[in-house]
Amino acid sequence: MTLPRIYPILDTETLARHALPLDAAAAAFLEGGAGILQIRHKQHWGRDVYAAAKTVARLCREAGAVLMVNDRADFAMLLEAGLHVGQDDLAPRDARALLGSSATIGYSSHNAGQLAAAGGEPVDYVALGPVFGTASKQNPDPAVGVEEVRRLRPLIDKPLVAIGGITLANALEVLRAGADSLALIAGLIPDSPTAQSLRQRMEEWRQLATTAL
Repeated sequence: MTLPRIYPILDTETLARHALPLDAAAAAFLEGGAGILQIRHKQHWGRDVYAAAKTVARLCREAGAVLMVNDRADFAMLLEAGLHVGQDDLAPRDARALLGSSATIGYSSHNAGQLAAAGGEPVDYVALGPVFGTASKQNPDPAVGVEEVRRLRPLIDKPLVAIGGITLANALEVLRAGADSLALIAGLIPDSPTAQSLRQRMEEWRQLATTAL
């Protein structure tokens, strides 16, 4: 698959800290040109969360964007979305058996061994990170750094998504090191965010990414 250069992750904990509803943030990023979104919800999927996720799924369909769900194959199936799994989640082969051949499946890796192994899994893209230190994940793996992204890139022929601590200031060096896409959480949320500023920030990221082509 060809991934959009910018891969927004809708982390519900981060959004809640900024008093941003999940569906409102999704709508703003889609208006800013996002071609893919991931819902990352680590707590219980209550009715309110699922209702908001259904709205996000509808907005993605209307915009022609890909929707991914982090960890939860059951909700990915209910939302007719793709699935992103980590090293401790459902195995990629089991995820593929559940979701079928047409679903988009992504897989996280954190070092050379995991990245090389991911190349043989039935997934559409592989994420590597954290590239830099990150505050959006509890107990994160050690930062790999830009040079490690460059060194490890030849290990797989699948699209590579870089994640972790990526900002407007360091994004270009990550792309030039071989990343096909940048997964972003905090980097997409400006101070005192509004629907307009979220859309503008998404547009800013998309414009920056084109300069690396």
